[in-house]
Amino acid sequence: MGSTADATSSNAPDSNSPEQPSLKRVMGPGLLLLFIVGDILGTGIYALTGKVANQVGGAVWLPFLVAFVVAIITAFSYLELVTKFPKAAGAALYTHKAFGVHFLTYMVAFAVMCSGITSASTASRAFAANFVEAFHLDFSTGIGITLLGLGFMTLVGLVNFRGVSESVKTNVVLTCVELSGLLIIIMIGLWALGVGDGDFSRVATFDTGDRSALGAVVAGTALAFFAMVGFEDSVNMAEECKEPSRIFPKVLLTGLIITGCIYVFVSITAIALVPVSELGDGDTPLLKVVQAGAPAFPIGIFAFITMFAVANTALINMLMASRLLYGMSREGVLPPPLGKVHATRRTPYVAIVFTTILAFGLITFVGEVPELGGTTALLLLGVFTIVNITVLVLRKQPVEHKHFRVPTVLPIIGALTCGFLVTPFADRPAVQYQIAGVLLGIGVVLWACTVLVNKRLGKGGPEIDPEKLAEHE
Repeated sequence: MGSTADATSSNAPDSNSPEQPSLKRVMGPGLLLLFIVGDILGTGIYALTGKVANQVGGAVWLPFLVAFVVAIITAFSYLELVTKFPKAAGAALYTHKAFGVHFLTYMVAFAVMCSGITSASTASRAFAANFVEAFHLDFSTGIGITLLGLGFMTLVGLVNFRGVSESVKTNVVLTCVELSGLLIIIMIGLWALGVGDGDFSRVATFDTGDRSALGAVVAGTALAFFAMVGFEDSVNMAEECKEPSRIFPKVLLTGLIITGCIYVFVSITAIALVPVSELGDGDTPLLKVVQAGAPAFPIGIFAFITMFAVANTALINMLMASRLLYGMSREGVLPPPLGKVHATRRTPYVAIVFTTILAFGLITFVGEVPELGGTTALLLLGVFTIVNITVLVLRKQPVEHKHFRVPTVLPIIGALTCGFLVTPFADRPAVQYQIAGVLLGIGVVLWACTVLVNKRLGKGGPEIDPEKLAEHE
């Protein structure tokens, strides 16, 4: 998830300058498609396939398919908004234009930031599990995995501190690596189907325990949705696309369809080659698929591909989280120390330390991939609910240029489905609400501290400009 640039580059123009140069429009349909596909691919399918199978049994592909449908409905809402307001600010901008409530705008931005930290923490756990497999270590659970996850997150923090400017060309390379691992799984599935290996009858079976089939699919979808997030970050590239109002709709929908098909094919292959009981045990489900379907394939190579994919997810999300926190501080809605920049590295070091500490806490005290991934989906589903509502509210604010217009029924369905998946009716574990509550509670406390400081200094209440916030990212 997330596309960020070094907010503190010495060559960047002053974000407070009244005349900012516009971003260079360099992305055509091909690069934009690769960016979108690469942003969606990652930790979700690599780490959570087995956990989704635990919810529904052999029909593991169905929650991924339902998650795809929910995502594409919400994507239509994003398409109207991004072609109507082609600015690199995303959900916070749309919320502010629709409602004009600074605290609500701030909480939407903070929720997006928190989702980056929970996503990166999920990736760190998956990285640790695949590291154990790649190097044939003797532990796969407990303190060993936690320490590896913390070590990995420390490395991410150091790279973040050193300064990383993500480019579209780099994203193309990373996308190809991530995609290669999933294509290997699909090829193994096709080979197994051709030679008669595997049990493809399992893909139509449900094993839901005490739940109904519908309840199990809903619960699985609430978790599988984590694999579909990332498409919303493409709106941050709107100002760098050629003719965004024309190319964005077809490219975003094409990217979602490609990733949705890949996920369904991968999940079908996984359950055909590995029984549910084995697939759902541990955090390396796709490694088990490779071992079962192609025992001669060097398992270490696939483990490294997986590690690379989830490492990319972690770094991108921690970059996004720290820069977004920095931007909110520079906007005056968070305490000023979070906006400090290192004198030599020119990176927001206090924000990096703060977000890394939060990730440490999640890795240490939560650790489990399903709960961290589920919390990421919970936070973003809440944001998506608001985005679907803003589409309808902003219909009252016409613009002069032509833009994509979604049929009114779709944002209504999107708001209802995303909102439903946020509620306990989706059979979401209580711990996910607790994690999200603690993270958002931290945001409320930081906002309150800023209000108190502003009052003592005789300033007004905190006000946030989402368009300037995007410039800080």
